[in-house]
Amino acid sequence: MIVGVPKEIKTAENRVALVPAGAESLRGDGHTVLVEQGAGVGSGFPDDAYRAVGATIVPQADDVWAKADLILKVKEPIESEWPRIRRGQVLFTYFHFAAAEPLTRAILESGCVAIAYETVQLASGELPLLTPMSEVAGRMAVQEGAKYLEKAFGGSGILLGGVPGVLPAEVLVIGGGVVGANAAKMAAGLGAHVTLLDISLDRLRYLSDVLAPNVDLLYSNRHNILEQIHKADVVIGAVLLPGAKAPHLVKRPDLKLMKPGSVIVDVAVDQGGCIETIKPTTHDQPTYIVDGIIHYGVANMPGGVPRTSTLALTNATFPYAKRLAKLGWKQACKADAALFLGLNVIDGQVVYPGVAEAFNLPLADPKALV
Repeated sequence: MIVGVPKEIKTAENRVALVPAGAESLRGDGHTVLVEQGAGVGSGFPDDAYRAVGATIVPQADDVWAKADLILKVKEPIESEWPRIRRGQVLFTYFHFAAAEPLTRAILESGCVAIAYETVQLASGELPLLTPMSEVAGRMAVQEGAKYLEKAFGGSGILLGGVPGVLPAEVLVIGGGVVGANAAKMAAGLGAHVTLLDISLDRLRYLSDVLAPNVDLLYSNRHNILEQIHKADVVIGAVLLPGAKAPHLVKRPDLKLMKPGSVIVDVAVDQGGCIETIKPTTHDQPTYIVDGIIHYGVANMPGGVPRTSTLALTNATFPYAKRLAKLGWKQACKADAALFLGLNVIDGQVVYPGVAEAFNLPLADPKALV
């Protein structure tokens, strides 16, 4: 099979979907590996590192897309890439379709097979290809929240951990999954007082055993959200419904309850966000202000630390990519129930319920298409 790795062209995105060690393994299996020139440089992998293991460096993205049977990416194809997608081509990347109708319709029209990292799901419910980036994003959310609390960035001028004689900042984390747990761990480690909300009592019980004493666990409901945002200096949105649009748990009028100069970091922004006023931003222009509240909505937060993120991501994605290349997408998905759940679009048909529901599209049965 011909496996293609185009350079990521989303703003300030420096991750790459395949590291040289992965390229070497694919070459060992007899596959051709095409890597666009400079694709790995932002993550610290020069072209020569790929050449040394037998990959072919291709000068133009068009050549990668035109020749590859399997495209490995990190972020969803952006509009300039849509015309390059071929019918029958397999794309393996993050898509987050439920928050992006134009992308969904473009992929449907292309006739490709779209396998989404974010919906590959184990029998336990774990999302193994989302987990590593959720870990990075949860930890980064606290760094960014702390930074934008600084007066120089328009914040209220509060140090997250305080100092002796001065109370620390109040950090509210909405959602106790991988993002929320990592955010709480990081904020607590920096000395903030943290409140984490979740609707699962089992999850709250687990987190009470593993998180620091300066993290309070609270059941998530409308009353408690409103009570907590009134006190919070940093609010971190960490709500996830796999493959579906995130619910808006903080509404526009609720911002009036918050302290001026406080910060919202919504990690769920690539699934529509759990804060009504959030919109996607970039690393180049990460924030904007609504009603005196700083909003941080970077949709590819882990792209800000690409070396760490690329290694963490490819550790998780590569075994699936290797299987897709070796068996073809149909056999690979038949053999692996978790990978089967990654199927979102097949030959112009939506096969993932969350995507169909988001845009009122017909839902096809993936078993009939595999």
